[in-house]
Amino acid sequence: MNKIFILLVVTSSLVACKKATTTTPTNTTNSITCVDNPNINFTNIGTPIGKFADCIKDIDENTYKTVTIGTQTWMAENLKVSKFNDGTTIPNLEDRVKWFNLNTSAWCYYNNDSNFNKKYGKLYNGYIVNQSFNGNKNICPTGWHVPSIQEWSILKDFTRTGLKGRNESLFETDTLSWLSPNLNSTNLSLFTALPGGRRNHPAILNGNLEYDKSPDFDVIKQAGFWWSSTNNEDKKNSRVYLLPNNNFYVGGSGDFMPLEMGYSIRCLKD
Repeated sequence: MNKIFILLVVTSSLVACKKATTTTPTNTTNSITCVDNPNINFTNIGTPIGKFADCIKDIDENTYKTVTIGTQTWMAENLKVSKFNDGTTIPNLEDRVKWFNLNTSAWCYYNNDSNFNKKYGKLYNGYIVNQSFNGNKNICPTGWHVPSIQEWSILKDFTRTGLKGRNESLFETDTLSWLSPNLNSTNLSLFTALPGGRRNHPAILNGNLEYDKSPDFDVIKQAGFWWSSTNNEDKKNSRVYLLPNNNFYVGGSGDFMPLEMGYSIRCLKD
């Protein structure tokens, strides 16, 4: 009887040890188990062409849903971080004149209002993504990067192929995050594009900066703009990916824009 009891104790201990070993996370990256991926009912829309992946955290401990679309894995939310991934702080610059005259990295909230951050993320100037100016730093979490315009094009082409030449699958479906019309949006890619608006380049008239001629911020809920890492030859402009609420063919994608503009960022897995 004693031998049986000892055997049971030893066996139970081994089972307990084995259980502890197999359930202990081996977190060697910034990926984390994602418990808040939404259960979206696409019954009346179609079959999703994207698939939720692990969530990730940035250096500020913001958590992001991610999604695999074709051969790429993207953030499914706009970036909110205030530091490069090496811990270097990026200033929040509210003043428009100082923003325009800066030639280093900066970020701001849309309309300098932090209430926009939770849904739409921050707006960043182009110096943040341009390695000629940012000291080869990376705003994205470790293992992720700001996509090139070619990588944005892969996303565009895949979603257009999947939906017969259109890009409705990239847009969140409601007219709360997006203003009307936002017609035919399906979000079948699960990319959940959100229109964070922009911070504008001041109008230049007669050689003078006239700050009153254009709004500092505009088109929130009407258009999403995302920086790419693709620069022009003089390194003073970077290409931008555009999704407007009234044009799902994204004909304006890929334009070069001044680094003084303020746009959103989505990160792509390496």
